[in-house]
Formats: sequence, structure tokens, C-alpha cells
Amino acid sequence: MKKIPQDPAMCVSFVNTQLRDGFSDLDEFCREFEIERARLEDKLSEAGYAYDRAVNRFK
Repeated sequence: MKKIPQDPAMCVSFVNTQLRDGFSDLDEFCREFEIERARLEDKLSEAGYAYDRAVNRFK
């Protein structure tokens, strides 16, 4: 399993960079990093971020 940062601010920055540079959507990212999408979205939601499919990033 590939590691993603645990700190919410670092995590959202990392995920958004990965989405921008190499993944067409969040599902593809989650498959590659072997993480449940709901788990990632819940973690970032607690920090005030939500995934926006239209721009393929968390805001």
C-alpha cells in the first residue's frame, strides 16, 4: 500500500497534487493508493474539505 500523509492539510495537498498530475478522478487515485474512497472523503471532510468532481480536487 502506498502511503499518503496523515495530517489533513498535508493529505489534501498531496491528494490534490496527485489528482492534478496523474489521475482522471478520485476513484482512480483510490485504486492506485489502495484506500477506500469513503474513508479518504470522511477524513478530509472532518477537516472541512469536499471533493469537487467538476475540477477533480478537494476544496
